[in-house]
Amino acid sequence: MAAAAEIEQEIGLAGDDALVLRNEYFSQSVDASAMEADNGNAWYDAATGVLHLMVATQSPYEVAEVSAVLVSKSKFRLKEVDLKVGYTVGYGTKDHSIFAFFCVVAGLYGDGRPVRLANDRYEQFQMGLKRHAFWMDNTLVVDRKTGHFRIMTGHFKNDGGGRANFSFSVGFVGATAAQSIYYLPKSDFSAAAIASRAVDAGSTRGYGTLQSMSATEMMVDEAAEALGMDAIDLRLKNVFKSGMKNTQGAIPAGALRNEEILLRAREHPLWAQRQAKKAAFDAANPGKRYGVGYGHVQKDYGTGAEAALAALEFDARGQVSFAHVAHEIGTGTTTSQAIMVGDILGRVPDVTEYGKVRWPQMPLETTDEPYTMAQADEDRNSANPRWTPSFTSPMSATNSVYYLGHATRQAAHALVELAIWPAAKSLWSQGIGGGSIAPYFVRREDIRMENGLVNAGGMPPLAFEAVAAEAHRLGLVTGVTVHTFNRWQWAQADFDVPGIGRTRLPVDALALRYGDGATAQTKALMTLDGWHFVDRAAVHYPPAQRNNAGVTYYAPMATLAEIVVDTASGDVTILSHHSIMECGTQVVPELVSGQLQGGLAMGIGHALKEYLPLYEDGPGDGTWNWNRYELPRARDVAVWTQTSEILAPLSETDPPKGIAEVVMIAVVPALANAIAHAIGKRFYDLPITPEKIRGALA
Repeated sequence: MAAAAEIEQEIGLAGDDALVLRNEYFSQSVDASAMEADNGNAWYDAATGVLHLMVATQSPYEVAEVSAVLVSKSKFRLKEVDLKVGYTVGYGTKDHSIFAFFCVVAGLYGDGRPVRLANDRYEQFQMGLKRHAFWMDNTLVVDRKTGHFRIMTGHFKNDGGGRANFSFSVGFVGATAAQSIYYLPKSDFSAAAIASRAVDAGSTRGYGTLQSMSATEMMVDEAAEALGMDAIDLRLKNVFKSGMKNTQGAIPAGALRNEEILLRAREHPLWAQRQAKKAAFDAANPGKRYGVGYGHVQKDYGTGAEAALAALEFDARGQVSFAHVAHEIGTGTTTSQAIMVGDILGRVPDVTEYGKVRWPQMPLETTDEPYTMAQADEDRNSANPRWTPSFTSPMSATNSVYYLGHATRQAAHALVELAIWPAAKSLWSQGIGGGSIAPYFVRREDIRMENGLVNAGGMPPLAFEAVAAEAHRLGLVTGVTVHTFNRWQWAQADFDVPGIGRTRLPVDALALRYGDGATAQTKALMTLDGWHFVDRAAVHYPPAQRNNAGVTYYAPMATLAEIVVDTASGDVTILSHHSIMECGTQVVPELVSGQLQGGLAMGIGHALKEYLPLYEDGPGDGTWNWNRYELPRARDVAVWTQTSEILAPLSETDPPKGIAEVVMIAVVPALANAIAHAIGKRFYDLPITPEKIRGALA
C-alpha cells in the first residue's frame, strides 16, 4: 500500500514531459449462449444406496465429491455416487454451477425413477452463469520523448451476482492480466468483486482478462494518437520480452514472441496501407468511413493449482488402453489427448475412457487447499507419500492441452522408458554375438515410434505388437498411471521402481502395472485394482509462495480488423480481419483453427452486439431468449474474408500452449480501435452499438 501511495503521488507530480491518460472503461454482462442448456440425469436406487448421475459439467470430480457430502448428510442412505460425465459445452458456464446439485435433489425425490432435469432456453438465460460486468478506472503515464511507459494503474470491480462462484478469482486474474503485452516499470492494480441482485456470473471464457486487456489495448491506442506515434511502434517500444518480470514479479515461462508478432503485423498490408486506403475509400463513399484497428494481448492459462490423472497401458497383444480425467467441453481435448499418445507411442490408443472419476490405483489424500494452506503445513503433509495439494482440476482455464496433456505425455514417456525401450533392446539383442544391436551404439534418445513401428539408430523396425509381447514376457512395466500437480511450476518426485531403481519424474504420484511374466513377488505388489501404487521416496512441490506471483504461462494473439462505419445508421461492417497467434506446437492444427474462428466470432459479438442489463430488466425476469439477445452471425464476422497465421514453433520440442481463451480477446480492442480510426470518436463502454455511434456523431 505504501508503494501504491508513492505511485499515485508520482502520477500527481508528472510534468509536461509525460502524457498522463486517465479513462474509465466498462465491459458488459453477456450470456455465453452455449447451444446446450444446463441439464442432467439422476437416479437414486434406494435398495442399493447408489446415486447414479450423468450431468453436463466441467468439473465431474467436484460434482461427485460434493454430491456425496450433500446426500450423506440427508435422510437418504448413500453407499456410492456413480457419476458419468456427459460431453458438454463449457465456456466456464458449467464450472462450479449449482445446477448439477438441483439434479441430485430431483433424483432423490424421484421415488426410484430416473429423472431428467433440463433448462429450456428462457430458464437458461434466467439462471445460466454470465460473464462478469467490469468497471475499470485506468491511468497510463508515458514519457513523451521516448514513448516508454512509466506507470500504469488500474482499479477494477466486477459484479458477481448473488453467489460468489469464481468472482474473486476472476477479479484477481483480470488485475494480473491488465498489463497485457507490456513491460511496466511501476504499476498498481486492484480488484474487488461485489455481490448484487444480478444473475450469477461465473468463469465465462476470458476470465476477467477480456475485460481488463481490452481496456489496456484501447488505452494504448489512444496514447499513441495523443503522442502522434504509430500505434504498433509504441507497442514495440514497450513490449514485454523474455526474462522480464510481470507486474507480480514473476518471470514467465519460456520465450515470449510478442515482438515478432508486432513486426509481422506492422508489415501486413492492412496496417501498412491503412491511411492511403482510408483516404481513397472515404472519398469514394460519402457517408461511409473506413478504419483499421489493432489489438494485441497475451492470456495466461492455468490456475496455479492444476492437477490431473492419466493411465496408459498395453496388453500382450499390443492393444493400448488410455484413461484420463479430461472430458470434452468443446476444446477437442478427447482428440488431442489421444493424438499426444500417438505422437509418443507411434499409435493412438485402441480403447479410451474420458471424464474418469474413479481412480482406485491412486489412493491419494488431500485437503484441497492448494492456495490457502500454510507453507509449513504443506511441507509437513508432503512427508506423507499419499498426500497431494489437489486431486484433480475441472476442465477450465484453457488447461487441457498443456496441463492435462502433461499427465498424458508423462504417462506415455514413462511407458517408453520403462517398457518399450528395454523390450526393444531385448529383441534387438537376440542372436549370436548380442544380435543386431551389438555392432552399433544406440542410445535411449535414438528411439523413434511411428506408424506402429519401433526403431532406433538403424535397427530393424519392430512391430509395436512384438515389443508389447516382449515387455509382457520379461515382466516389465506395462501400465503407468500418473498424478501431476502444477503451481506455476511442475511438482517432481523420486520413485523406487522395481527392476529399475530410483527414478525422478515430473509427477507427484505413480502407479504401475507389470507384465504377464513378472515374478510372483512383483505381481503381489499390484493390490489396488491390479495396480501397484509406488510410494514416492521424495517430493518437490513448488512453494505456495509462487501463487503470489500470479501467472507464468502465456499465449499471445494479435488481430487486425478492417471495418466500415455507416455514419447515418451507425452500423459497423467488418470487411476482413487477420490474426497472428503463437501457440507452441500444434497438436491438432484443425482444432486450433476451429478455436481461432469460434473465438473471433465470440469476441466480435462482445465488442459490437451482446448485452444484458444487470438487474430488474435483465435475464433474471425470465423473458429473455435469442429473440432479444443479439448474437453475431456469419454475415457479421467476415467469415469468408478472415485470415490467420500461426507462428511456427522454435523447435520440435516446444510444448503446446493453451489458447482457447486468448483467441477471442484481441479482436475486441481491435474493433474499438478500428472504429476510432474510422470516425475519430473513441468509446469506453462495450458493446459499441449503432445507437452509441449515432450519438457520438450527432
